[in-house]
Amino acid sequence: MPRPVPLAGVHRRRLATQRLTAAPMRGATDVVRHLLAVQSQDAPLAAWSLAMRSRSESYAAVLAEQAGLGFVRTHVLRPTWHHVAAEDLRWLQALTGPRIESGQAARHRALGLDTAAKDRALTTLGELLGGRNALTRREIQAEFAARGLPHGGEQMGHQLATAEVRAVICGGPPRGTEHTYLLVDEVIAHTPDDDLPTRDRPGAIRRMVHRFLSGHGPGDERDLLRWANIPLTESRAAIAELVEEGILESLTVRDEAGEEFILHADPTVRPRTTREHAAYLLPTFDEVTLTYARTGFPLARATLDRSRLIAEAGGGTVVIGGVDVGLWKRTVTGRKVSVTIHPERPLTEPERDAVDEAIARLTAFHE
Repeated sequence: MPRPVPLAGVHRRRLATQRLTAAPMRGATDVVRHLLAVQSQDAPLAAWSLAMRSRSESYAAVLAEQAGLGFVRTHVLRPTWHHVAAEDLRWLQALTGPRIESGQAARHRALGLDTAAKDRALTTLGELLGGRNALTRREIQAEFAARGLPHGGEQMGHQLATAEVRAVICGGPPRGTEHTYLLVDEVIAHTPDDDLPTRDRPGAIRRMVHRFLSGHGPGDERDLLRWANIPLTESRAAIAELVEEGILESLTVRDEAGEEFILHADPTVRPRTTREHAAYLLPTFDEVTLTYARTGFPLARATLDRSRLIAEAGGGTVVIGGVDVGLWKRTVTGRKVSVTIHPERPLTEPERDAVDEAIARLTAFHE
């Protein structure tokens, strides 16, 4: 077994693998494709996550790529929003969608959304969105109300999410600050692997595991469970095969408390650190913030409570030297961006300068 490596080294490697410290990728779509899926319920800061990793460094540039539908925003992997590259949408939905939908069955019954109601919703969405007629949720909700279909807030949300996980609809071009929807079959070309999970589920799991660790590694099966809700038995089998074939490498990692973990990574994806910053303003839902169940960034104080952070938007964590040292929040009003920093320990003058530089990068993103 390899000699244990310190967790700090794992954090440095992840920052490079995720292209936060390595050479930026060409565009936001390339980042989405590299990471396979990017959590995006806080849409503006999900765009900031993509900008930090690419040459699409402004909000406008990221939105322009999204409008071109190289990547789309949809519910996939878990019942929450993600960005996903167009060519990955169908096979990912086929792999993870049934599990998402079955997990919502009790809530659907409580909302009066039986099979017939959901089928009517899918038919109506086909009629409303046909001909690349991009509509917002509010516009769709008004049409459902006019037709006497279930249209309450939660009912509408679940009907749209069901259509998403079945790969019937996906996000369209953003309209100002509003999200729109389009029909998948009208805007995304079919690929030979759209039905991969149906004809070869182990092969689809294997592909997901490899793609996940190529973009997020080093990590383990519990990180994948949190990220995509894939059963441990399936992800462990895929990892074991990939390690045996030399496609993945295993690392023995020792944390600060001396506990050891086995993490895995794609040995061919080891980009060099070429643009490391002293401080990062990482969104709450950034892939490098939330992905790792047991081996995330250490906290400035072990007693810090981050449990409420998951429900917040418009901010995230301040990371300096690989350590979570506090929280940040940003507010955009017209042409003004206000950023508030809440450090959990006193910052040195160089650290304050580094945070100021991170704030400057964020404000440049908003132009």
